[in-house]
Amino acid sequence: MTGVRTYPAGVTSWIDVEQNDVAAAKAFYGGLFGWTFMEATAPGAPFRYVIARLDGKDVAGIGGPADIARAQPAASAWNTYVAVDDAHATAELVTDSGGRIVTPPAVAGEGGISVVCADPAGVEFRLWQAKRRPGAQITNTPGSWNFSDLHAVDTAESSSFYAEVFGWSIDDLGFATMIRRPGYGDHLAATTDPNIYERQSGDMVPPGFADAIGWLTPVQEAKASHWHVTFTVADRDETATAAVQLGATVLSTADTEWTRAVLIRDPQGAEFTASQFTPPGSMS
Repeated sequence: MTGVRTYPAGVTSWIDVEQNDVAAAKAFYGGLFGWTFMEATAPGAPFRYVIARLDGKDVAGIGGPADIARAQPAASAWNTYVAVDDAHATAELVTDSGGRIVTPPAVAGEGGISVVCADPAGVEFRLWQAKRRPGAQITNTPGSWNFSDLHAVDTAESSSFYAEVFGWSIDDLGFATMIRRPGYGDHLAATTDPNIYERQSGDMVPPGFADAIGWLTPVQEAKASHWHVTFTVADRDETATAAVQLGATVLSTADTEWTRAVLIRDPQGAEFTASQFTPPGSMS
């Protein structure tokens, strides 16, 4: 099925990264994932934002100062956006639920309205009320966004907050904790993925996986809670090698029954995971 991919309220819908040198970020991620880029800001604007594309479809954003000479030292990190129907109303719900607003609702050109928020633990996330840009148009294929996962010290507090704000279901599967937005699978089946339930009907697929939007991972007190972005890749080892050749640092690797993953820090300091899908019985 073809058409524009849309995201119901409460579903993670977009990712981007802010870096001081947008041109350098384009060179790195374009070389690593095969992305092409389209300028989204007007000439002369103090802030530059580019849309990364894969096979002609939007996959992510890169933003930063238009003039690198005016860049201020700052930590770089990938941001995760959650789709909402009303940015102003959801921002109020965030504060009512114990979070705070870092940057109030702001119009992002014709694309939509964004809000920078922080949960009760101080972890930043963003709201996105879509207009012309509904969100990522290609996911879960090599070179595109796979999931955004919440790494939290107090998983109970985080679960309560996000469930209240977005209606999420937090499911303990024993081997991992899945974040679901109930009804998302039905939305996909009715729009861009009509065969999702048939494709996920195997015995080893967790119940409700069609609604999955990420994973909740406990972290130790000494490590800051954060949202973390994972990209799908065809070959973990080839991606790791390419990342190093492009100036990144490989922090760690991990193999599970389902994936082969590598944690990477890009040349400007933003960390992400590249994950190769290797289900049981595969030849990978």
